[in-house]
Parts: sequence; structure tokens; C-alpha cells
Amino acid sequence: MIGVQDLPKEMIADFEKKNPGIKITLLQHDATRLNAMLASGNPPDISVAGAVGSANVNARGLATDLTPYLEKSRVLKKDDLLPVNDSFRWDGSRSGRGAYYGVVKDWSQDATLWYNTALFDRAKVPYLSDTQPTSYDDLLAVAKRLTVKSGGTTKVFGLGLEWAWNLIAPMTMMVLQQGEQLYNDDLTEVDFTTAAARRAFGWYVEFARAGVGPTSLNPLPDVSDQSTFSAKRMAITQDGYWFGGNFVEDTALRDSIRMAPAPVMGDKRISPCYSGQGLWIPAKSKHKDEAWKFMEYYLAGEPAETRAKSGWGLPSLKPLLPKLPQTLPYQKQAYTVAQNELRYAGALPDSPYITLDAWNAVIDKSLQRAIKNEQTVDAACAALTREANKLLKQGKEQVS
Repeated sequence: MIGVQDLPKEMIADFEKKNPGIKITLLQHDATRLNAMLASGNPPDISVAGAVGSANVNARGLATDLTPYLEKSRVLKKDDLLPVNDSFRWDGSRSGRGAYYGVVKDWSQDATLWYNTALFDRAKVPYLSDTQPTSYDDLLAVAKRLTVKSGGTTKVFGLGLEWAWNLIAPMTMMVLQQGEQLYNDDLTEVDFTTAAARRAFGWYVEFARAGVGPTSLNPLPDVSDQSTFSAKRMAITQDGYWFGGNFVEDTALRDSIRMAPAPVMGDKRISPCYSGQGLWIPAKSKHKDEAWKFMEYYLAGEPAETRAKSGWGLPSLKPLLPKLPQTLPYQKQAYTVAQNELRYAGALPDSPYITLDAWNAVIDKSLQRAIKNEQTVDAACAALTREANKLLKQGKEQVS
């Protein structure tokens, strides 16, 4: 069960040719269907998921320990794994250590920025640095200068945050950058009432009120920055290295785009991966050895090399990093920025007691209250703390 676009028919045919006796049946990835299959005890043999967020599945005992396979494989080797794969690890109580329950196929440091230099030139705004991060406060100020409105309509958004995709990861990053923690030690409770958390939450409220970018109250129809950015109606978008893969064939735009480091809120520079899509084998898979054969092929074989060369994300294996594209000027610039950014990669905490979807829903509800002045930022953060901790308590009871 994977995205159909990620496993074309030609790739299936190639794998089956190289592995006689193994046949692939492709199911379009669907979270609802996957949960139903897992609950019925008849899951797919392989599924796709984010490394960050896998703690919930691992805590419920739904995934296969892949460590024995990694230790024996001559193709997909444990020593070749980049640290991003640690988010797929689980030691029985928390992620980041212990056995491996998945392997990342590609990833990015998702808080980095892509921007259109032509829109910067038009607004007479200096370009962002290739090496030094912009503060979140300065980023918002720049976004205000880049935003173009006319007759009540926004012609150009100054900044996109991919609001619909993830709220908990960037807010957690902002708190970490201030040298604080959002969770308690055992990841059973959070506190949004600390000064660091209120600052992060308040920045999102200020961003929304400024009207410089899409939010859930002013969403993009396709819930993605890409088409708006490509139409030259968004000056900056907060997206990972993978975003550059959109512009290889876009001759009208590729000469005007650049990548910049992740912004910072505080003194600690951290540039994490928000997800890190990868493959895992359900514990009740009936064909685990065959599934591993496919993982070796897909994650360390020709498909992995092809993905690396395409620029659609960073590879998760050390030997594939040199394969990243540097043919076009923007690819060279993005490669240099990405290589420097790797020095500041850091893992986000991943509680097994709450899902990403639940997090995004509860945070967005609280943000909307504050944006519409139904609550102060302090009151919204207090309410968010209560509601999130209720969900975490329920999640812990279900896992236990």
C-alpha cells in the first residue's frame, strides 16, 4: 500500500523480473482502509508512513522489527542509514532508539524556505542568506513587504507555511529553538502555556492576522503551496529540499528560485524533518521475507538512485547523497544550502499517544479562536494544553 505515483507499472515489472516468484498487488494508500485492514488482522505486506509519527503504530505492536533484516542485508545496510531513520526506531517506550520498524525512502528538512527572486526584486527586498537563518520575526516582516493586495484580493502572498499539512512539527521546532521542551519527559503531557510555546503559537496568530499567507481561515483550494508558488503568486514557501523537484521542467520559473535555511525562533539552530516518508512491514504481514526483498529493491536499488538523482527529496542512505542533482543553477544552489543545513538536523519528539491528524485538528481549532479574537493567545494556549492533554491521556489508555 503506497502512493500509485510512487510505484509505476514499469517499476513493478522490473522488480518481478528480477525476483521470479514474487508478484506485487498495488493498493492506493488510504489511511482509513489501512486502519481497517490492520484491525481485521489482514494488512498489506508493506505500507508507507512518516518516520516522525510512527511511534503510535510501534507502541501498538503493529509493525515488524526490521533490525534482523538490516543486519543481514548486503543491499540495505544498517551502517548506511542516515540519522533521519532513527525516527523509525522504538525501544518499547519511546522513539529514536532501539529496534528499527521502518526505513525512510526520502526526506527533507522541512522548515527550509524556497523563494522567487523576481518577486523579491519587484518589492525591492534583499534576498535571503544561503547560510544564515532568518529569525521568524524578520521573516514575517519580509512577508509583509512581499505581499501584494488589490481591492480586497491578495495578488501575491508573501509567505506560505503549508498550514494544512502540519502545525505541531513547526511549533515544536520553534520551542526547541528557544531551548525549551513542549512535552514532559515521558511524552504523556504537553504545556503550551510556557513563554516559549506561547511565543510560537502567538507567531502563527500574528501571521494569520497579517494576511500574508494562506491559513485554515483563508485556505488554498488545493491545500498546497506548489501551484500558487508556481503561478508566481507566492514569494516564499516553507518547504523541504524536495520542493525543488517541481521546477526541473519549469523553464519560466527555475531561473528565479532559490533555497534558504530554516528560520529560527531563539538562539538554538535546529532544522528538523517533519515526517520522512518510508516503508514498514505490518506485524501480521503474511509475506515478510518477500516484503523485505521489495524494500531492498525500492530503498537501496535502482529506484532509490533514480529518486536521488531527481531531487525529489534527500536519500536516507549515505552512499546516495552524492547522487543529488547539480546540473541546473538552482539545483547547485539548493544542493549547497541543503548540505550545510544537514549540520543542524535534529529529531522532533514523537509521542505514541497522539496522531499527527489529531494534533493538527486541536491546534488549528485553538489558533482559529485566537485569530478571530474569541480568545486571547494566553487563553487559547491554556485551552489547547487542556484539550491536548486529554487526547494524550486517552491515547495512553488505548495503547496500554
